[in-house]
Amino acid sequence: MDSSSSSVAKRYCYNPNLRWNPQVEEYFIKAYGADHFTRISEALTRPSCYSCIRVNILKSTNEAVIEKLTRLLQGGTVDDLHCLSIGKQVSASTAGDVGLREESIDCMFNLLLEETPKNGRKPMKLFKDPSICQCRYAGLDHVLFVKGSGPHSIHYGNQPDQSVKEVIVSRKCAEAVLRGAQIFVPGLLACSSHVEKGDIVAVSVAVEQPSADGGWGVGLTRGTVLQGSEADPQYLERNGMYIGQGITKFSRAGMFRASEGIAVEMTDRVYRLPSFHNLLEGEIFLQNLPSIVAAHVLDPQQGERILDMCAAPGGKTTAIAMLMRDNGEVIAIDRSHNKVMDIKILAAEMDLTCIRAYRLDALKSVSQTVVGADVVATNLDREIYDITIMKSSSRLDNGDMHRVNMDRDKIDAEIMSMGNRGNGRYVSKKELRKPTQMMKNGPGRNHSIGGRAENSKGFLPNSFDRVLLDAPCSALGLRPRLFASEETMESLQTHAKYQRKMFDQAVQLVRTGGVIVYSTCTINPGENEALVRYALDTYKFLSLAPQNPKVGGPGLVGKCELFGGKHAETWLTQSEAELVQRFDPSATLDTIGFFIAKFNVGQK
Repeated sequence: MDSSSSSVAKRYCYNPNLRWNPQVEEYFIKAYGADHFTRISEALTRPSCYSCIRVNILKSTNEAVIEKLTRLLQGGTVDDLHCLSIGKQVSASTAGDVGLREESIDCMFNLLLEETPKNGRKPMKLFKDPSICQCRYAGLDHVLFVKGSGPHSIHYGNQPDQSVKEVIVSRKCAEAVLRGAQIFVPGLLACSSHVEKGDIVAVSVAVEQPSADGGWGVGLTRGTVLQGSEADPQYLERNGMYIGQGITKFSRAGMFRASEGIAVEMTDRVYRLPSFHNLLEGEIFLQNLPSIVAAHVLDPQQGERILDMCAAPGGKTTAIAMLMRDNGEVIAIDRSHNKVMDIKILAAEMDLTCIRAYRLDALKSVSQTVVGADVVATNLDREIYDITIMKSSSRLDNGDMHRVNMDRDKIDAEIMSMGNRGNGRYVSKKELRKPTQMMKNGPGRNHSIGGRAENSKGFLPNSFDRVLLDAPCSALGLRPRLFASEETMESLQTHAKYQRKMFDQAVQLVRTGGVIVYSTCTINPGENEALVRYALDTYKFLSLAPQNPKVGGPGLVGKCELFGGKHAETWLTQSEAELVQRFDPSATLDTIGFFIAKFNVGQK
């Protein structure tokens, strides 16, 4: 191979290098060791080798879902699923490049297919398409895996005497494409000149670079024309940052005039994973395996009252409701109105009626009005709201209005009996009747789920049987990830501070004898093991509980001191580490980075 061909090969490939803040990198090397952290960093830059599907067993079965997916496969509806079969021959042009990655995929699936039951595992059930299999862990029968492939070597360009036509996409767009998405108009940043609809274009990604103001940015004006020379933006930085090629759905001018839609349809990808977008809605949910495990570890029981404190987008919320057979009450909260609406939409799609979604900051989960008349008002509001949910699929008919009128009479009776009681605070008739106005006017413009998210003022202490706190975090376990430099030691410590405050709220809300499950999607020990240490040292009535199913590995043991003693953390003892679950993205199971801790709540 001559030097020209070698330079082209080094440029038009996918070989990212994840950049970290120097202090954060030193901290993680201290926690994991240099070699282990290098493997973690490399794993984070690529997607998992499979997609994980949770089947809604209240609406369907594994067999029914597999049959439908097979029909969609045969009809060519599922993008890229045709190339994912286990045992399929790899072409000679890609065999050398797939190499160790294919061995890793086969190793992971051999692990899943192991026939000897161990630690509650059982033999895997295979279906007609060998790229689809059922999870072997006890209790996770409703989880299906669909095998992916990659990395693949891609030949960019059709004419040797012509330069390659290219587009540049944003980093977040590229991360979605690596997971199987198409390139939509908002993710497009730049394009070669003279690109017409139907042209084949190479796709590269612009990753944030240091800026003059000390921050990070791509330094690229949307709509920039690419000339195919070193004068192009991030020309050198995009070496080894090509994620595939596709066919343009617009001309160059049309791409940047359109406000929505697919700009480039990917036809050849470095990593091939099936896209399940808008497929079998309500029957399946695409979810990472550790997230599914977290809902199972909570072990919700029918008839219980459960709180999901940071619930968006609703995957764990609906998993909990499904495990309860839709019998009980699952309260889901998030501070974003739109995210609460997304939870309600997902619950409606999956026909789950026990979910109540509210707009509420998790840091304010505990109600500040818990005595006297305020308690009565809170309880009445909840009872009337339940009636609203029960009839939310259509406008209220005469029979329903009769029930509302009965509840108005009930409120009037409460007002008469309360008078001026209640901590010296008079509760007006108008205030108590406020929830009935919503009933009188109907559930809103969208009559199926209501046109707006309900606000909540918090919940009474000791009012939940179980609490799931999947805390907002640095998300340094999510993959694929092409940029990590935005996180500093200060920002990591800020995440940990807020997580402790949220955990304090969870402790107040769960009853004695209840359960708290804490989880994150980060590899940062300061947000994981250090939080567990804080919880056990602060609340002596909490104890770590065994987890089922146990899929991940143990936690980190010991402590960490850095920067001349300016940063110090204490993690877990050996026995404590065995009771938590840590999912390592560089491990054979090939999941995202994730952490789960389960606490039993003793006498407060």
